[in-house]
Amino acid sequence: MQDIKETIDRDLLWLATAGSVDNGKSTLIGRLLHDCHAIYQDQLSSLEKISFKKGLSEVDLSLLTDGLSAEREQGITIDVAYRYFNTDRRRIIIADVPGHEQYTRNMVTGCSNADAVLILMDAQKGLTTQSKRHLFIASMMKIPNILIVVNKMDAVDYRQDVFAKIKQDCLSYISRLNIKEVDFIPVSAIKGDMVVFRGEAMPWYKDTTIIEYLNKIKVSLSNNEDSLRLPIQLTVRGEGEPRCYTGKMESGVLKKGDEVLILPSKIKTAIKAIFIGKKKLEMASAGQSVSVMLVDEVDVGRGDLIVRQSELPEKANEIEAMLCWMDNNPLEMGRSYLIKQMNKTCRVDISNVSYRVNIDNLYHESAASLRLNEIGRVFVKTNNELLFDAYEDNKYTGSFILIDEINKSTVAAGIILN
Repeated sequence: MQDIKETIDRDLLWLATAGSVDNGKSTLIGRLLHDCHAIYQDQLSSLEKISFKKGLSEVDLSLLTDGLSAEREQGITIDVAYRYFNTDRRRIIIADVPGHEQYTRNMVTGCSNADAVLILMDAQKGLTTQSKRHLFIASMMKIPNILIVVNKMDAVDYRQDVFAKIKQDCLSYISRLNIKEVDFIPVSAIKGDMVVFRGEAMPWYKDTTIIEYLNKIKVSLSNNEDSLRLPIQLTVRGEGEPRCYTGKMESGVLKKGDEVLILPSKIKTAIKAIFIGKKKLEMASAGQSVSVMLVDEVDVGRGDLIVRQSELPEKANEIEAMLCWMDNNPLEMGRSYLIKQMNKTCRVDISNVSYRVNIDNLYHESAASLRLNEIGRVFVKTNNELLFDAYEDNKYTGSFILIDEINKSTVAAGIILN
């Protein structure tokens, strides 16, 4: 029981991983899991048998993460998969993002909750267009900790000048992005150098291993210091009991007795009680899913937002946003889509594309539309007013997805600009 409590008490790090195809990302994640003792003996035995059948002299650690049989056969990773392991400092959830360019849309999904992103590059290839795309998305999504890992150092004889050249190329590109800080680590995932253990192949590198980096970076434990944002998901009423309104505390702190404002109706009321399940609380904070009882019997429904009078969000039916197009069919001007922002859904038109970003050189190019994996700045007009914050102020209230009204597929993800 003590071991379980110690594990729970460790803070949690959400780590997204991204890299071009064949950069060895699956092997790197497998190495992390293997060297952190996050693999059961029967898993390891199975990997040894499969590796032997493939004629390999060493265990193929990439098989740990290439979970689908189809992707194992093709040797590629297709979907975003989540892996879990612990260090002596914290619990870590890895979002394993596919490397193929056509799956770049999955990086937006994998990075949506990330505290850090590990971007993998091949020492033999250096900074590629796909690597630039990953850096741009990490910058756009305001991920606070960015680690560039230069893998396959064994393939270039662990040469310091190769690592230095890739680092310089990356820094030159990053200087034009909104990235304040980035770290670099040279590794050999297949040999294990600088992943969990330092190894002896790169005495010229004096900084941290990957696991040391993951243990030392700061993780924002909550959004408690941000403005109160409690979007209502459901209205619940038991027999003979007052109404309760449920939702997830996206930011801020809420206490019993607090005076609040219901938007968009602008009804003023106060918090009578707060519950998690049947447990009554004096206070709720960001990240908790709660039920609240109000002092007054008021009309509150799904999509409404509980805030403080002094911390109002923006309100408009026209916004500017950065949009990552995720559908095989291109954006059609004048076509009606659905926007889902918080718990609210309404019709929306994209009235104009200001520009499309050329990922290779970061130039802003004129565009009449956006195609799969393209990113651009757009004007969005909604049928109903949206309540929102700029993405840089609040990631939840400042982000949205677009949905095809006919087949209900998600076609784009967007972040709201100032």
